[in-house]
Amino acid sequence: MTGAPASAAGGPSGARRAAAGPASGKAPGAAMGRGAARSAEGGASGAGGSGAAAGDGSQSAVVDAQDDGKPARGGKLAAAAVNQASVWNVANLLTMLRLILVPAFVALMLADGGYDPVWRSLAWAAFAIAMITDLFDGHLARTYNLVTDFGKIADPIADKAIMGAALICLSVLGDLPWWVTGVILGRELGITLLRFVVIRYGVIPASRGGKLKTLTQGVAVGMYVLALTGWLATLRFWVMAAAVVLTVVTGLDYVKQAIVLRRQGIAERKAALEEKEA
Repeated sequence: MTGAPASAAGGPSGARRAAAGPASGKAPGAAMGRGAARSAEGGASGAGGSGAAAGDGSQSAVVDAQDDGKPARGGKLAAAAVNQASVWNVANLLTMLRLILVPAFVALMLADGGYDPVWRSLAWAAFAIAMITDLFDGHLARTYNLVTDFGKIADPIADKAIMGAALICLSVLGDLPWWVTGVILGRELGITLLRFVVIRYGVIPASRGGKLKTLTQGVAVGMYVLALTGWLATLRFWVMAAAVVLTVVTGLDYVKQAIVLRRQGIAERKAALEEKEA
């Protein structure tokens, strides 16, 4: 009589224990407890399996939706917002400010015939802001990973535009000889084109001499924009002379670097081609 309940509660295990009879020496209640535990474990396993199946089904549904090529709701708008944020960053805003300051500087510089000290002071303020922002936008872009294609193109344009506008205005007003303007602008445009020519072989890094040249040019042109007299007028002449010398020297140095870089690039390509043929 004791084996029948154990068989019913424990399945095949209970049946074997019932056949063994009293020789097993185990209580029917213990057998029933173990059978119930096994049933509970089986139920938990079944529930876990069904949960996993449900999870796999939901994941596969998401994958299928992605495989269908249908973007998530609002995905395009989110991507556009990211792209817009990457362009409208602090570094690019400073570059845009310099571009806007170029026509403002020209208008202030030539206002009232171009010789009014007040207008010249305002023009100097615009030029100074443009030169100061030039010192920060590139540093911010590199430090905080704000480098964009727009910045790569607009930054050198803004640099050349403000400096070129100042030099041309000074020469038009007769404050600066045209040959000085020609030397500085010719060097800047020539080096820019040279960079594009040799870019296939590598990049010519900015040198300390080039940075010193830029600083000296900015100080000299700024002093010429102001209506200075006396010893300050004499001082600005020598500062501009130093700027012209640095412009020529650093320009020749860039040409030398470009020639060396081109030769190295051609030699490396030739060696790679010979190695490939071998």
